[in-house]
Amino acid sequence: MRLSLDTLAAANALKPAYDPAALDIGVVHFGAGAFHRAHQAAYFDALAVADKRWGICGVSLHSAGVRDALKPQDGLYTLAILDEEISYRIIGSMREVLVGPEDIEAVFERLTRPSVGLVTSTVTEKGYCLAPDFSLDLQHPDIAHDLANPQTPKSFIGYVAEGLRRRKQAGLKPFVLIPCDNLPKNGVRLKEAVTVFAGQSDHDLALWIHENLQCPCTMVDSITPATDDALRTRVAEAIGVADAWPIQREAFTQWVIEDHTHDGGPDWESVGVTITDNVPAYERAKLRLLNGPHSTLAYMGLHRGYESVSKAMKDAELADIVRKLMIEDVVPLLEAPKGLDLVAYSEDILTRFRNPAIVHKLAQIAWDGSQKLPIRILSSLTEALDRGQDIHRLCLPLAAWMRFIRAQALSGEPLTDPLVDELIAIGTTCQDDLGDVSRFLSLRAVFPETLATDATVITGIEGAYAELLKREAVFA
Repeated sequence: MRLSLDTLAAANALKPAYDPAALDIGVVHFGAGAFHRAHQAAYFDALAVADKRWGICGVSLHSAGVRDALKPQDGLYTLAILDEEISYRIIGSMREVLVGPEDIEAVFERLTRPSVGLVTSTVTEKGYCLAPDFSLDLQHPDIAHDLANPQTPKSFIGYVAEGLRRRKQAGLKPFVLIPCDNLPKNGVRLKEAVTVFAGQSDHDLALWIHENLQCPCTMVDSITPATDDALRTRVAEAIGVADAWPIQREAFTQWVIEDHTHDGGPDWESVGVTITDNVPAYERAKLRLLNGPHSTLAYMGLHRGYESVSKAMKDAELADIVRKLMIEDVVPLLEAPKGLDLVAYSEDILTRFRNPAIVHKLAQIAWDGSQKLPIRILSSLTEALDRGQDIHRLCLPLAAWMRFIRAQALSGEPLTDPLVDELIAIGTTCQDDLGDVSRFLSLRAVFPETLATDATVITGIEGAYAELLKREAVFA
């Protein structure tokens, strides 16, 4: 028996306290993957108890997998909370999923509905098609395609710009655009990208977007491992019905949104969303104290042969490196949001990392390192360098990433990264000596020249790289 509206009553789980079929589509979300369904969709599910306007139309820009899994289930799926206490909750806020390449006009119809007041996104950092300086990359293949073919876009930016053009043409107000990816100043970057895109062909549209579009910055947080067959089996046994694509996460969840104007918008704070005028402080704390250590654990943990975050955290030496990196190296660089103790916040994150109920694969966290490391690690390293702080520990994840690329290149296993060709080319030419470091430092899409040519940085990364080579020799 498979989960659906017809079988919902039989599911042994917390059920929606509303009729999912009665929800209006008020949100179009790009990137209907695991994190969105574990995080934002859960907040909209809570909103729906008192406000039926915020049902979600999910949009996948590439794969039909989520649509094909959820359509027979009437959009329902199970959120498994795996922590000290384990619970199962059926989410009903996802009312449909469209696949961009197959449903382009349907997506635009949703974007131009008067009832749609929000467009949200979890398309990963690379989905914004930005250059290393965070400006829109007009040479990006998808952006170049969309500028030439605005009615049949491939990129998230192209969809948003054309959707706004059609709303303006129809005399509608813009939707509120809320990015939910780990990108510094994500609202500012996204609005700039959409405005620049529109301005390539329509100055009036670009001006209208600049003057009218609300695009608040955000910070989102909840550890969400990918779904696997073990989770599907676990959920089916627990709730008594089959679910083709359940989602798992830890109990902790956080959504911080910049204060903004949205007449008739959701009552965010009623469901636990933090509205603030200082998102950057929350954002920097999360990017550098959670995401940075996550990447550190991923590359150093894989180098030591571990598969998951919780197992890597059982390595006392590695856990100590990560803790010191957080508290001694990163915390002194940060401004604490009002009421947040950054040392206590760090300790709480380390406790979350140790959660044995969550199997967060290091290989998953290691994806897209060329996009993540500049934001998660190099930002801290740059500031530490400017302050004259020791940068040794901040160099360790960079060296471990280089060894990870080298290993992937030698093994022939797939590498998930937008710079895959360049990285594999570098990895295959490495000689397993300190000369490898200069090969990676020449990659300007990752390392800006100011860092790549800094003697302290070069010495720091070479020292970390030497440590990893020595460890490999000892344990070979």
